[in-house]
Amino acid sequence: MIDTHLHLWNPAQFQYSWLDGIPPLNREFAHGEYRRAANGEISASIFVECAAGPASYFDEARWALDFASEPANRIAGVVASLWPEREDFPSLLPALSCHPKLKGLRRVLHTEPDELSQSSLFRKNVASLAEHRLSFDLCVLERQLPLAIELVDACPATQFVIDHCGVPDISSDSPDFWRTQINELAKRPNVACKVSGLLLYAGETRRTAEGILPWFSHVLEAFGWDRIVWGGDWPVCTLAVTLEQWVAVTHGLLDIVSASPAQRSGFLDGNATIIYHL
Repeated sequence: MIDTHLHLWNPAQFQYSWLDGIPPLNREFAHGEYRRAANGEISASIFVECAAGPASYFDEARWALDFASEPANRIAGVVASLWPEREDFPSLLPALSCHPKLKGLRRVLHTEPDELSQSSLFRKNVASLAEHRLSFDLCVLERQLPLAIELVDACPATQFVIDHCGVPDISSDSPDFWRTQINELAKRPNVACKVSGLLLYAGETRRTAEGILPWFSHVLEAFGWDRIVWGGDWPVCTLAVTLEQWVAVTHGLLDIVSASPAQRSGFLDGNATIIYHL
């Protein structure tokens, strides 16, 4: 398995102000702890930026690329943080894009004003990622999915990956809006879907393969087997379940839908290799 969504952070090293409101996560989460949590199930990982503050995000990116350069760490790639709304984005990007482990960028949008991704500067900078063969991870709330579609349409040559299946409210019984927006996103061939974080958005009674099956089945139907990838979302996932439990639920989902060996391999490994140019 390739885990396309790994976070590692140390609040003493970089600024993560959002951790202040989440005490269980407000401590260091290091690679050794992650490997123990993976329990031998995960062969390689993609580090995804952790929403560091304005004084730290670029330093976090350089640290992550250095960390990924050590083969023993088994970090296949890095999705780093750069802020496309900044005028200095074009001058900062080359300093990172020359590193072979950089595979994409992300800017968390669900904590920012909706207008952020609508600016011409933001869209111009995200569109420029295509020239560097870099993807852009879309981290939005369910209600922001129309904004995500607008951004994708403004950057047709850029590869996008929608994080956490678009953050559906699995605890509710009103998925129609989410389903409609996912179908619209999936019509864009430059968008892939990351199956991650789903158990965090489900109530306790639905934190099983059967409980989240309707949501998994829908993204599978919308995107097909070739445009879905798996992500652990550690350590955020630990607010709901252990990483090992999420892995077990994932295999349970694949059993229920009778995935073939080739389909399993693509979802758990091969698609990530292609989409993120690993």
